[in-house]
Amino acid sequence: MLNIFTLANGRLFQEEIESLEELARFQPIWVDLESPTVEEKRWIKQHYGLSIPEDAMDEDIEESARFYEEDNGERHIRSDFLIADEDEPRTVRVAFILNLVNNDLKSKGVLFSIHDEDVPVFRLLRMRARRMPGLIEDAREVLLKLFDADAEYSADTLEGVHDQLEKTSAKVLSGDITDEIAGEVLATIARQEDLNGRIRRNVMDSRRAVSFMMRSRMLSTEQFEEARQILRDMDSLDSHTGFLFDKINFLMDATVGFININQNKIIKIFSVASAAVLPPTLIASVYGMNFKGWFPELEWAYGYPFALGLMAASAIGPMLYFRSRGWLK
Repeated sequence: MLNIFTLANGRLFQEEIESLEELARFQPIWVDLESPTVEEKRWIKQHYGLSIPEDAMDEDIEESARFYEEDNGERHIRSDFLIADEDEPRTVRVAFILNLVNNDLKSKGVLFSIHDEDVPVFRLLRMRARRMPGLIEDAREVLLKLFDADAEYSADTLEGVHDQLEKTSAKVLSGDITDEIAGEVLATIARQEDLNGRIRRNVMDSRRAVSFMMRSRMLSTEQFEEARQILRDMDSLDSHTGFLFDKINFLMDATVGFININQNKIIKIFSVASAAVLPPTLIASVYGMNFKGWFPELEWAYGYPFALGLMAASAIGPMLYFRSRGWLK
């Protein structure tokens, strides 16, 4: 899918392109390719003279190849964006190519973005740019606003993680934790920990991209100050993810502690039962070994009733003692 974005009266307008002729009618500042076909890549090369690298969206790429500048002035940035899907949170690799006319920093330029699936941050920026005139002025502003929206999207996702952990915390701190509830709590904690880790990695990646933009001297003075503010926002997200990791570890330890308590209760039952059965077993052994004949009841008619009564008394005594100590609760 090939979409272009043009500026009109300070607003960003989107057009879906289905042919090379349509592409030639517009002068966009942003060209977005989602799962581009070979034909769409050919249109980009014919009209803009831009060859999209084959490894643009590869996951295993050298760190030095993620942020670089070509001899012709093209800036290449490859960054990961978060998709906070409840069932399958993941990150999507996006390749950006910023093309400035004759490498002139005063030109609006064209930003090319290539990715495999739709990114929530892109939708957020498109919605804002339509409703807020003057939000975007050139291609560099588009790239900067994307990372700004990414920081805000990560912050919103962190709020969701915190809300889920608060609900889980209420279950854990209620004190009535069964094995079934403990299993649900551990599953929830594991999901939130995974999402929190992905957010932290996403923020780190975005920080590196914004830092590259600042170092490459591609931003105006106002844009440079805005980039510094974005970095400060990302630093605050880092501290919050650290807080959530501590909270997750606490809930994990508390839940495992309750599981151990439940297991200790079961072990205590077997321990008490073993201690209570030990005296009757001893009495039965002594009784059975102190008769000469094959049938002890022939030598002493009251032997069985006496032994059974003594065994019952020896079992009841320890149970009463355990009860008095509170070990049967």
